[in-house]
Amino acid sequence: ITAVLVVEFAYTNYRFVYDALNASYTFANSLKPNDWVAVVSYDMKPRLLVDFTQNKGEVYGALQLLQIPMFSDTNLFDAVYDTLDRLDRVEGRKYIVLIGSGVDSYSHITLDKALKKVKETPNVTIFSISTGEVARIMSDAGGNMGPITRLTYLQADNQMRTFSNMTGGWWYKPRFEGELPDIFRDIASRIRNQYTLA
Repeated sequence: ITAVLVVEFAYTNYRFVYDALNASYTFANSLKPNDWVAVVSYDMKPRLLVDFTQNKGEVYGALQLLQIPMFSDTNLFDAVYDTLDRLDRVEGRKYIVLIGSGVDSYSHITLDKALKKVKETPNVTIFSISTGEVARIMSDAGGNMGPITRLTYLQADNQMRTFSNMTGGWWYKPRFEGELPDIFRDIASRIRNQYTLA
């Protein structure tokens, strides 16, 4: 397989994103010797942490770099567009595992342009893991999420779901960290067990 882990790395809901990062080791452990994987993080801009490699150690090292976020802005659309642009030059079937809140606060690319790029990039499947559900649950418990913020997170979930639906992938919205390892196992299983109708 050829896959890219695209990870939101900002203050927004960081605690749960950090749990998702730890759980992503489950996905990294499922890699076979001939698989290729890259790791991209994004906040104010996308950053390639490790280019396509077959070395699990490099993947683990890239994930361990994500310790303390510096910004609260999230360039989701730029990160998706940039990653698809990189994958456009790679042959064969490709996969993106997108981990984040789905909130975009700073992108130069619009949602329409990002969706157009999704449509135009062949042989890419996006699996989205939304962390916004946890933000809403935690805020409901504390009573500190207003209606506008709630609407923003609902729209963010819809964006993540749309990326997955358009490419034949799956959208996940875990409610607590215990669900994450099973989600990553499910993604690895779905990637390994695909079939084609002709």
